[in-house]
Amino acid sequence: MTAVDPLPSRIVVVGAGMVAHRFVESLLSRTTDPWHVTVLGEERRLPYDRVGLTSFFSGATPDDLTLDPGVFDDDRVELLPGEPVIRINRAERTVTTAARRDIPYDTLVLATGSYAAKVAVDGSDLPGCFVYRTIDDVQRMRDFVAARSAQLGRPLVGKVIGGGLLGLEAAGALQGLDVACTVVQSSDRLMSAQLDLAGGNALRRLIEARGIEVLTQARTTRLDPDRSGSVAGLEFQDGSYVGADIVVFTVGVRPRDELARAAGLPADPRGGVVIDDRCRTADPSILAIGEVASFDGQCIGLVAPGYAMAEVAATRLLGGDATFPGFDDSTKLKLSGVDVASFGDAFARTPGALDVSYADPVAGVYKKLVLSDDAKTLLGGILVGDASAYGSLRPLLGSALGADPVAYLMPEGGVEAPGGDLPDEAIICSCSSVTAGRIRSAVHDDGCTDAGEVKACTKAGATCGSCLTTVKKIVGQELAKMGQTVSNALCEHFDMSRRQLFDAVRVSGLDTFSAVIERFGRGRGCDICKPALASILSVLVGRHVLDGENATLQDTNDHVMANMQKDGTYSVVPRMPGGEVTPEGLIAVGEIARDFGLYTKITGGQRVDMFGARLEQLPAIWARLIDAGFESGHAYGKSLRTVKSCVGSTWCRYGVLDSVGMAVQLELRYRGLRAPHKLKLGVSGCARECAEARGKDVGVIATETGWNMYVGGNGGFTPRHAQLLAEGLSDAELLTAIDRFFMYYIRTADRLQRTAPWFEELEGGIEGLREVIFEDSLGICADLDAAMAAHIDNYEDEWAATLRDPEKLKRFQSFVNAPDTPDPSIAFVPERGQIRPASPEERAAGGVLIAGTTLEVRR
Repeated sequence: MTAVDPLPSRIVVVGAGMVAHRFVESLLSRTTDPWHVTVLGEERRLPYDRVGLTSFFSGATPDDLTLDPGVFDDDRVELLPGEPVIRINRAERTVTTAARRDIPYDTLVLATGSYAAKVAVDGSDLPGCFVYRTIDDVQRMRDFVAARSAQLGRPLVGKVIGGGLLGLEAAGALQGLDVACTVVQSSDRLMSAQLDLAGGNALRRLIEARGIEVLTQARTTRLDPDRSGSVAGLEFQDGSYVGADIVVFTVGVRPRDELARAAGLPADPRGGVVIDDRCRTADPSILAIGEVASFDGQCIGLVAPGYAMAEVAATRLLGGDATFPGFDDSTKLKLSGVDVASFGDAFARTPGALDVSYADPVAGVYKKLVLSDDAKTLLGGILVGDASAYGSLRPLLGSALGADPVAYLMPEGGVEAPGGDLPDEAIICSCSSVTAGRIRSAVHDDGCTDAGEVKACTKAGATCGSCLTTVKKIVGQELAKMGQTVSNALCEHFDMSRRQLFDAVRVSGLDTFSAVIERFGRGRGCDICKPALASILSVLVGRHVLDGENATLQDTNDHVMANMQKDGTYSVVPRMPGGEVTPEGLIAVGEIARDFGLYTKITGGQRVDMFGARLEQLPAIWARLIDAGFESGHAYGKSLRTVKSCVGSTWCRYGVLDSVGMAVQLELRYRGLRAPHKLKLGVSGCARECAEARGKDVGVIATETGWNMYVGGNGGFTPRHAQLLAEGLSDAELLTAIDRFFMYYIRTADRLQRTAPWFEELEGGIEGLREVIFEDSLGICADLDAAMAAHIDNYEDEWAATLRDPEKLKRFQSFVNAPDTPDPSIAFVPERGQIRPASPEERAAGGVLIAGTTLEVRR
């Protein structure tokens, strides 16, 4: 291959997708030379974000997905949408369009991308069969579902063939259209290109818990029509057959290299025009970037390497010396609460590689780090169920981890991952190949003062957004070094902190997310601001968590008011205030657990938890519990969980005060109170502390002179002892103090911030907190008292209200078209009378189940 002319004047770009857009933007933003760039696109629309295609089903419009149209306002660029190229004349250096126009070029850039493949079987072109690639594809899917369901008079049954990243997104989109969906995967696990067997099985449980069925090792051999000619079902290689009203193929993509092949450019036998590390084809005048380009025998259907190629091509044309480093196939999936990430050498193929894995089947989490044989260098990883560490780990690929890997694998909010500055060369945004050093430069040299400005300047976080947390952290570190104020914005959609947003919503009186973001924010929100706003609105408005549009803001567990467990089932936790329960109540709980085949356990919070309930069983279980006098224990929410108690003066010979009575009073007073994080209380009847009150957010201990009140304790991976706030309080004084403490915390804490770190950050610390609560130093005590009184007056049991509302009950179905049919993938296997062991899939990696958690280290 020969060198490209360094300063051509006429550039023709064939293709008008994301990669073409990035190339044009990069090229023209870095020079004022009189270039002329012509962009020819097949679709009759501006370039748009294919990564965000699924948002089309949750209200996004084509305009919302459109990439920055300002790129084409430059006089040096001409965009011709809907005019595809049909021929390349290398000898004349021209391209011919479908409109029979010949356009000359000095340099031709092929950015034709790829097309969605279908399984080569009979019936794949029947009406009702779709691919998932373009806006037109998803619009046709939506229109078909509406028309076909109306024609049949029932919800549709859908099958997605292909269980990779795109297949899961397509399944989520179909489910959003009320289609009962099944993902059909030919291999033994979902996302088999990114996840190992244990990770794939963990993902399967999470996906099935959303009501999406999964079939693995199922190879489709034929699609059959019904009498109208539309698709009716699929036959598999083993002879089995399943019905389907709509089929979506997500079995991969194939490079659109037909123009290059017809022009005589060398192409890889598996597809894609061959390029070198400078993105040059065999013709010195032709470059290829994105999914059409084959480098080292590979074509990757991800946007990140395409963007990297676009930057290389632009830099080379400007006389720079950039080279394409190779493919980074790191991926991150966010599907309605399901977190998945895979990066680097996830399968430990490096000789001598060491695996460190963590599994919490109860929480539905699987994590694995791949390290060098000396356990120091990070080579790759897999995160399923909790990908919060992705932003911290991904930049460390190929460098020293710097700490015990277990610190990175523990649950969010547990062991804090080691801090410290990332090296300048660490890739923070893999989509746009933005390094930590470039972000620091944006702060120091370009004057950026927050993550939003850095994103606009460097494109870090502009595509999938998974790196924004890390970007924000680096920006904060650099601003602090410069002595500047660090932004405390909630996320990129709100410039306010959670505390400021709480006040803004309270003063404005707005009561929906859409109204709040329209007035105080921008965009459509994210998984940071939506749950935070849901909590704020719950406190200020007091509506049911599943009412109206705010139901879509909730975290995974709040969506069905139950805690999701490792196998896709749910736990049922009735409230037992202070651990007090009547014999009749215990009998009712036992009978319900027996009748529904549930595993029962008395927890540290002095309640009976029942595990193994299927989604469609939850209303029936709760109907019986409510009839027996129970109500929701809110084990699923960031809210009051329990008030633990000893038996106090009622029974204990050492008891000073009635700890049980106070615990019951406190739990009934604060039940349903939503907060930035979960809340737990403990009441001990004497100094012997049998209720472990000093390990709670609020601890109460009886003394001869009254109640002592402690605040800021918690258990978990970072246990904190509560600190003494006040001594010798009467019953009334204690209630008032706790009221104010909770309401002050709820109004001013950051998202997901426990009470301990919150009050440690308060000005004046514990003494400042005393002044606020007992001396009204801020003049807000009357307001705090009124807010708590409103909460108490407006409380309604969420499950009782749900059982009265047919619309809310519709979400408790495993299958939309067969609401009473149980999910056949869920089974209860008794052991020791009732304890269920880990499944063979959970033990696939050879781990040992200990107290619900598997931690494995192997070579």
